[in-house]
Amino acid sequence: MGLQALFFYLFAFIAVASAFMVISARNPVHSVLFLILTFINASGLLLLTGAEFLAMILLVVYVGAVAVLFLFVVMMLDIDFTELRAGAAKHAPIAALIGLVVAIELIVVIGGSAISPEAKLAITQPIPAVVERQNTQALGDVLYTDYVFFFQIAGLVLFVAMIGAIVLTLRHRTNIKRQDISAQVARTPETAVKVVKVKSGQGI
Repeated sequence: MGLQALFFYLFAFIAVASAFMVISARNPVHSVLFLILTFINASGLLLLTGAEFLAMILLVVYVGAVAVLFLFVVMMLDIDFTELRAGAAKHAPIAALIGLVVAIELIVVIGGSAISPEAKLAITQPIPAVVERQNTQALGDVLYTDYVFFFQIAGLVLFVAMIGAIVLTLRHRTNIKRQDISAQVARTPETAVKVVKVKSGQGI
């Protein structure tokens, strides 16, 4: 077994184990920490395949921003996770169906490459030899030319998801004083100042 294969099995085993712990850990903070560990090992797998740019993007974007944001949101929000998990049993059939579909897709992909090894050679858009070692340039050429519309649609979907998350988590509290710009602009000297005549000797 070569050194590259050894690192592959090491990263793959830790990634699968930590991904399982993400959904099985009782503490949500521990789940986020296991998610960060999963991303780090996935970056190691990308480095082994030669995709250095994707590995760094995975670390910078997901570990450095998204996962840390999840961690702070979970720690700051007062969420009763016991109540949320109470109704998870009724969604078990749908989850099992989705898991079965994903398992069938994985079997088809892995089985197809094992039955016909020449299938992986049928690449529709091979990477030019000039930029073979510059995966950033090759990825940008393909992403912003042939798949630019799909890239824009993905950004729109993420934008709508962000707005939905803000709307769902926004809480209006009635006991907090809020600023009313229109009321401030409409103020007059009569409503802003109250003159009280105090008799001599009765003041503070």
